[in-house]
This record gives sequence, structure tokens and C-alpha cells, in this order.
Amino acid sequence: MRTLTNPREWTIDGAWHGEQGEAGIRLSGIERKDMADGKLRALLFGWHKASWYGAEVEELRLGADLYLRLSPLLAIDYLSAPAPVRLMRIIWTPRLAVLMRIASMLREALLSGWYEPDWANWSEERRAWSLAIPDEREELAGLWEGLLQQAAEHGDADVHRWLGDAIEEIIEGDEEAGKHWRSIAASAGEGVLRRKGADESEWLVAIGFKKDMLPFRVALQLAEPAEGRSWRLLPALQSREGGDWMQLEADAPGTGAAPALPEEWEPFLAPKLEKEEAKWAAVLAHLEERPGAIRKTLAEQEAWSFLEHDSIALLEAGVPVLLPAWWEAVRSRKLRLRAKLKSSVGSAAQSLFGLDQIVQFDWKLALGDVQLTEGEFLRMAEENKRLFQVGNEWVHLDPQDVAEIRQWMKRVGKRSGLTFRDVLEMHLRGGAELDLGAEDTHSLRAEVELNEHLTAWLEQLQHVSKLPLVDPPSWFRGELRPYQQQGVSWLLFLRRFGFGGILADDMGLGKTIQFMAYLAAVKEREDGANGPSLLICPTSVIGNWEKEIARFAPSLRTVLHYGGKRPKGEELEEAVRDADLVITSYSLAQLDEEELARVHWNALCLDEAQNIKNVYTKQSGAIRRLKSRHRIALTGTPMENRLTELWSIYDFVNPGYLGSLHDFRRAVVAPIERSRDKEMIDGLQRWVKPFMLRRVKKDPLIQLSLPDKIESKSYMTLTTEQGTLYENIVSDLMEKLDKLDAMQRRGLILSSLTKLKQLCDHPSLLLKEADDAAWDVERSGKMARLLEMCEEIAAEGERCLIFTQYVEMGERIQKMLQEGLGMPVPYLHGGVPKVKRDEMIAGFQSEEEPRCAFVLSLKAGGTGLNLTAANHVFHFDRWWNPAVENQATDRAFRIGQTKQVQVHKFITLGTLEEKIDEMIDSKQALSEQVVSGSENWITELSTDELRELFALREGWLKG
Repeated sequence: MRTLTNPREWTIDGAWHGEQGEAGIRLSGIERKDMADGKLRALLFGWHKASWYGAEVEELRLGADLYLRLSPLLAIDYLSAPAPVRLMRIIWTPRLAVLMRIASMLREALLSGWYEPDWANWSEERRAWSLAIPDEREELAGLWEGLLQQAAEHGDADVHRWLGDAIEEIIEGDEEAGKHWRSIAASAGEGVLRRKGADESEWLVAIGFKKDMLPFRVALQLAEPAEGRSWRLLPALQSREGGDWMQLEADAPGTGAAPALPEEWEPFLAPKLEKEEAKWAAVLAHLEERPGAIRKTLAEQEAWSFLEHDSIALLEAGVPVLLPAWWEAVRSRKLRLRAKLKSSVGSAAQSLFGLDQIVQFDWKLALGDVQLTEGEFLRMAEENKRLFQVGNEWVHLDPQDVAEIRQWMKRVGKRSGLTFRDVLEMHLRGGAELDLGAEDTHSLRAEVELNEHLTAWLEQLQHVSKLPLVDPPSWFRGELRPYQQQGVSWLLFLRRFGFGGILADDMGLGKTIQFMAYLAAVKEREDGANGPSLLICPTSVIGNWEKEIARFAPSLRTVLHYGGKRPKGEELEEAVRDADLVITSYSLAQLDEEELARVHWNALCLDEAQNIKNVYTKQSGAIRRLKSRHRIALTGTPMENRLTELWSIYDFVNPGYLGSLHDFRRAVVAPIERSRDKEMIDGLQRWVKPFMLRRVKKDPLIQLSLPDKIESKSYMTLTTEQGTLYENIVSDLMEKLDKLDAMQRRGLILSSLTKLKQLCDHPSLLLKEADDAAWDVERSGKMARLLEMCEEIAAEGERCLIFTQYVEMGERIQKMLQEGLGMPVPYLHGGVPKVKRDEMIAGFQSEEEPRCAFVLSLKAGGTGLNLTAANHVFHFDRWWNPAVENQATDRAFRIGQTKQVQVHKFITLGTLEEKIDEMIDSKQALSEQVVSGSENWITELSTDELRELFALREGWLKG
């Protein structure tokens, strides 16, 4: 082994490697190939800032040999001025010394711009560049050739590509340089022209590297045929300074005599045209008439091929092309089917009755502003042409479009027309994709053109203010507000034409009274000839409905299908035969599906229709299978989470209107949830709007027609458990009353009163049960209804106050709502310190805090608070003192409140709660002054009066 005499002396070799993607210089240390990794890099690049002192230099180990790989650009920078550590003596091998001199020349060339595209080696696969040394530096040209020769002798034969690889590195790494050179590269698809004999000078002009010195430009123009003529390819000229293009041939369409060309063009014209035609022939080999010349006349199919394909090939080859001005618009026009409804559809002579009604139409086809009849289209299709002139307009027919439309017409032609559902979807969504079956791969759309009758009909349906108003019968005791009368008129309008509807007004705007007025109008107009209607609602509001009907529409004969003794089978048919309305619950609609299906209902209405939002439940399926003439859904939240919930309710009111669930998911839900595409969302809104009427309290027109405070009563029924306990308390009271002195009697009455009020709230409140499981919501109609209403309020982004007399009841309401709503629910009672109390109020009033409900004890929260963030007030249990309740309500209804305040008073049917409420309202038993004082007046009642007041009315127990 040779011993190194001078450890500070290094001999460095280098070689060019030109593999694509790996091009560059590889440096290695002679006789020191086994050195430690990083050592050579640290020594050679210790002072080279451009490579971050070697950090950007790649180190390779091939077997036992260690190499440093320099990219082409980095190699030029380093080898033209090496920067090793200063204590080392570096000896460059002769081979590397040649590469260093080449690097110096390349650096000067790059900085001076002495380079140009390499005509001989440029291809569509790889760009190539060569030195372009200026004439005044001709000595450098000889030096360059000599260096290339020396490099070849050392084994670096392809080092001439070093310059091109360095430029490519600049293009890749410098954004501005890359943008400029990529535009040149795009123009340099000139491989075809070079192989066909074009010269280098023209190629450099074509790619913008040299300036064209001719006074004019030449383009190939496709001229559309005049009458009786063919399509033609003509040369056209334009001054280098711009201006109009001039056709050279005198008989070109619209030209008349040949144009007079400037005299200075004449010497260049013939040679230039000859060269240009050679280029055209090189690209358009299929149109070559003789060597270097193309045919000037084209058949229709050839003209279309030139427009669609050949013109692009010419442009890519750098040849200017002039096409008819209409082509870009025509080629992008999509053929559209348009069903033009016959003028009689929707008229008095041909009324519509439901979504499945078949309507007659004529097919037309539209391309831009051009409309074709079915016959005209079929005749054109038979000619198998792509370009037609219809009047002054050109039309382009795509063969695939033609085939698919003919297939569509063949399929639809087997039917007698379109269904009205098809018509509505096509009109409201701006068209519908053609259903071509399993082989459907295209996206053609069909549109519909409504006639005068249906345009007017749809205008009324979409704008309820344009509907003729219907007055409820004189025996209807409610007074409808203007928007409520519009709602009733809308429901009757839908009924007349056989369509169901969703009344989706905000909570508190009176969906209940609107449906009652609708039933009253139906009874008045149809004289009960169509049998009973069916109302399905949550168990917690059954009693509320019966009370409201008795109040506003007592002439409606109402049957409650509820409880353990409800009629079944034939008995049900007999029981409802003379009824106007049958009321039942969602759970019973499923359990008694067989019985309820025996009746063809006049109207079928779902209250809180979001209960069928899941189409797959047995309950939803049972309700959908019921037969009825008219279907109505009442809901304040038609869609709580997903678009499929909207589909479910629509499929109840108008089965099939939104198509199948599978198609709805594919065509609507998936695209909207994926991209939130505004156009698709707008199309869906237009589609659903005609059969949904939604008014919100924020609407200015609604605000004007409402009082500042709306009071309503919500009626609940006792569960069987509550009813049993209730009767035991009353029985025990009645048994002891006459055995006690006056003081004991008063004490027993008041304690029994408290027990009954607690029992109406929840059995666990009376029984002092602490276990969470015992406080099940389903044991109390009030608890269940409160949760439902608060969920709806939260969904609307509103807030509410909930008042109760009992601290433990407040705690349980707080716990239930926090779990059900998923947000904090404060509870203010007498034991809350002032600091904590202030924090609660500030948090609830803040719009930044996620809040919906605030629970308060009536005594602690009934006065002195400002809680205007709430616009709903619940009186969970009654104080039976209107003044005290109004004071509590005024926590929200006071100066600073900008919304309408809705007051909800909970009353348990059949109990003393209902009876005392009736007494307060009617003032028949006691004067207002007595009633409003306290509850002590109850203790002064006689035993018979107490029995009447406390006794549980039959028929109000939850089954």
C-alpha cells in the first residue's frame, strides 16, 4: 500500500454524468475513496456559500467508492470558482481541469445570455439548448469546440448537454424563468415541421426566440360555405402592425374582387405562401392534394374534423388558424331536450289531480337560441351530419347526443306523456338528467316549457300572497291573522289539486289553528262527505289538540283513539264513521296500523312530523302505508341534521316527488354534502319550495301581524302511574276532611294541593325519589313535552326561561336539558349567592355564550331580573296568581326585548290544574281579586266543591 507523504494534499477527480434526472458532475478523491462520510464534502465546500457550505451537495457511495454529486447549475457555479478549506492543497486532475474551464465558459454564457434553443436536438420529449456566442467573440467559439474535444478524449463525450441541463434546472427552480421558458416550449412543438423541411430561422420565429421581419402574417382560414358551395380552406394575410385579415382569392365568400395588397409585400408573398402551404401539408397529411399542397374544398364531415381536430393540430405546430366566429359558441352548446306542454294542460278543461297525472307535451330540442321540432331533429339525425345551418344559425350535433336522445325518445314514446312530478322537477331544478338506464354515461338534460295555465298556477303556489283567500266558516271561533289565513288558503289550494304540503312555520306562529281552520273549511265545503280525517301527534300533545279543537272548532266531531279501551277492528270503523277528526299518537299508529288502515282517511296530518325523519323505522313505514285523500305535515324543524330527513317528510306528503331515496342521495345529497355547491343548493330549494310553507318570526310581515306577547297553553296527560297516585291522594283527602277541625282541614287541603301539583310535575318529586333512573322523562308528560319544545327552540337559535316552584324540580329540569341539549343550563334559586347569580345572568345574556335555557324558581327569579336574551317563557307549574306569573314573564318581556315573546303555560288535563285554570279564565266561580290573592281561597270551599275540584276526570290517562 502506498503511503501518503503529505496528508494536507488532496487530488480530486471529476466526470460528467448525463443520465436524464441524474445529470451533473461527480467529484471523488483519488486514493482516498475510503474516507469517512462527509469528510470530502466538508473539505471541498468549506467556503462555498452557494451550496450552504456543502449542505446541498449530495454524497453517493457506489461500492467502496465515495462521490459528491453536483447538479448541472451548482457544478457550473462551484467549478468556475472552487472554494475548498484554505489549509488544504487541492490538485485537480487534467480531466477535471477541462471541466472547470468549460464551467467558466458556461457561467459567462448564462450571465450574458449566449444561448438559444438547439434546432438539431430539440424534440417534443426533451428540450435542448446550445451556445450562441456573439460574432464579435468568435475566438470563444474556437475555444469552446476545443474544450468539448478535450472532454470527449477524457470520456465526457456528452458534456455538450451541460448547458441545456443547467437551463432546465433554472426553469425548474425559478418561477419567472420557468414561466417564460415553458411558454417557449409550448410553442416549440415543431418537431413535425422540422422533419418536413422547415428551416431553423422560421422555427425560432415561431417559438418567439427571434423577431419575424416580414411585413405581414399568414394564416389558414376555414370559410363557411355560401349557397351551393362547399367549405373552403383559404390563405389569409394580415399586416404585421395588425388590422383586418384579407382573403387572397377573389371568389372567396363575401370578398368580391381580390384585395389590393401593399407593393412592399409582393417580393415576399410567393416564397412565404409556398413555405406556409408546406407547413399546412405537413400537419394535414390526410388533406394533401400533391406534395407540399392541400385541398382547398372540404366536405361537411371534413369541415367538422378541421374545426374540432385539425385546427388544434395546426395551432400546436405554431400555424395561425382563422375559424368562423360562431364556432366557439356552437361547439360548447349542449343539446337540450325541451318538453313544451300542450296549451290545454292545467286549464279548466284539463285540471291536474296529483303528481302521477300524465300531461301531454310536444318534444322540442334546443341548441342555444335554435329550436328544432322532434321531426326536424330526426331528419337531421338521419343525415348523419355534424354541422347544419338553420336559418342564419349554425348547429353542431354530437353523434353521442343524437344517439342518446333518440334512445330517450324511444323509451318515453312508449308512455302517453310525462307525469306532473317530472314536469315540476324539470321546471324547478332547471332541467333533469336523462335517465337512459344502466348504460347511462352522459349528462344530457331535459327541460320543460310551461304553458300559460301552469305558469300562473305555479306562481300562486310559490307566492301565497297571490292565492285567493278562503274564510273559515262562521262557526269557527278563532280569529286568523293574515298570514294564518294565507296558510289555510294554501293548504286548501293544494288539496284542490291533489298535492300534500308541509306547513313549517316557526314554533308559536299557529300551525295548530291553521290546521283546525283547514278542517273547518273542508267540513263546510264538502259537508263531511269524504269521511273522517286522522291526526297523528306526540303523546304529550294529544290533550292539547282536543282542548284547542273544543275551544276553536267545537262543531268538529272529534274522536280520541287512545288508551287501553280504544276500539279495535270493525269497532274502530263504527266509532269513527260520523267523526270529522280522529286523534292518535305515533306509537299507536304503528301498534294499530291494521285497524287504522281499514279507513281511507279524508286528510292525514302529522303534527311534529320530524318524528318520521328516519324512513327506515317501523313507525314511519306504518304511517306511510295509511291511505288518505290529502296529506299534511306540521313541523317547525323540517330538517334537523340531514337532507335525507327532508326527503322523508316530502315522501310522506307527496310520495315520489323527490324520487327514490337512493336517487336522491346520489344526485342531491352526496354532491351537496361533498362540495356545498351553491347552484345545486339553489336548485333543491326551488324544487322543495312549492310544497313547503315556512314563515319565521323574523319576517317583517309576520312581525307586523303579531302582538308583542303571545300566550298559549300546552296541555299534557297523566301517565297511568300518575293517575293512580292522584286518585289515592284525592281519596285519602275526601275520607279525612269531615273528621278534622277547621285548622286541620285547611292544613290537609293545602298539603294535598301541594302533593297533587308535585305529582303533575313528576311522580319522583312527590315520592322523594333521588335515583336518576327514577326521574325518567317518560314518567311525566310535562318533562317530555318541555324537552321536545326546548330542542326546537335550540334548533332555531333562540332562548327560553323555565319557571318552577320546586327547587328539586328545577334541578331535575336543569339536568335533563343539559344532557338533551348538550350545552350549559343555569339554574337560579334562592340558595344561589349574588356573585354566582350575576355570572349566570351575564352568561345567559351574552350572545357569545352557547345557551338555550335558563331554569328559575318563581320566587327567586320572578322579579328584578332583566333576561331579554330569551323570547320564550315556560310556566312549568302554575302559581294560579296571574299577577305573579306575569311578573315572571316580564323578565323577558320588557324594555330591550327586540323579539316577540311567547309564553307557554303547562297544564295537566283532567286534574285540578285544568279546572283552576278554567276558573281563572271564566271568572265564573270567583272574582279576579280573590283568585289572584293566594291559594287560601281553596281551603274555604265546601267538601262537594273540593271533590269536584280535585276529582280526576276520566279519559285523560296516558295508555
